[in-house]
Amino acid sequence: MVSNSSVTVQRQSEQERIMVSVFTGVPCVTLLTINAIILFTLRSKQVFRETSRYVLLTNLLVADSLFMMISQILFILANCRVFLTYPVCGTLILHTMLTESIFPLTLAVMSIERYVAVCFPLRHSSIVTMRSTAAAIAVVWAFSCVNVLIRVVLMCQFAYEELDNLEMSRICDSFVVLMVPAAAEYDRIYNILLFSTAGFTMTSTFIAVLITARSASVERNSVRKVQNTLLLHMIQLVLGLSSRIFIPVSVALFQVMSWISFVRMMNVMYVLVVLLPRCLSSLIYGLRDQTIRPNLLSNLCCGLKLAAKKQIS
Repeated sequence: MVSNSSVTVQRQSEQERIMVSVFTGVPCVTLLTINAIILFTLRSKQVFRETSRYVLLTNLLVADSLFMMISQILFILANCRVFLTYPVCGTLILHTMLTESIFPLTLAVMSIERYVAVCFPLRHSSIVTMRSTAAAIAVVWAFSCVNVLIRVVLMCQFAYEELDNLEMSRICDSFVVLMVPAAAEYDRIYNILLFSTAGFTMTSTFIAVLITARSASVERNSVRKVQNTLLLHMIQLVLGLSSRIFIPVSVALFQVMSWISFVRMMNVMYVLVVLLPRCLSSLIYGLRDQTIRPNLLSNLCCGLKLAAKKQIS
């Protein structure tokens, strides 16, 4: 028979898991809802469907939304101590890696588009066309898919046949499914290459826009907005990089903290490091963009009115 103290501890643990799920789930659902409304707004108007910067934004929001959904699924499974099989865990991890790579690459392309708009305004319409935008998006996805294929090859090098069964004995994360030494080295080199390339691109475009802003022939207000957008993109990139070190930092903290303190710290870090960077795209374009904001508020108000009518009825 289980003692009363043991039952109390178990109940407290279950209550805390529910609270953690709510604590992380509410921001995630809120951000996904905002992204969905913005995506609906972008697809509802022809001007958004035929403008390169909004097409790139659509691509970024789709990748961010998929990343948040899969990350939240993995987080809830880990919080509820649900152990998956290696194939299922590997599939989920590879999907997060795919969408996570698209994030910095799309930001770099969006920065280049803003750079062309300021530095080559007369040639912007001929350089940044729907065809070139589609080609850039295709390259971004192709590069990310190649990364995933390489990781699949690395995953297959592990001797799964030596395991008693394919069911995992711990929670699903990238360290579990990428256990060969070459995988860690590849991950380190890939992240350095990915974020250094994106960072160099954004920094270069930002400096070029600053130099162009000194010219008397440009509209200062427009250039200032582009500068702020590029600066926010760089902040997004830095926050996105912080999500890449989430697992290594968690491993380090696990060595020096008690289990309960470690779990609580990871819950907070998950919201701040993993979810927060994905909401900046919505804030940058959903609230700052003068073209999107009226349409976004209109769609949001319509949604609230419909929800209110359903509650009344």
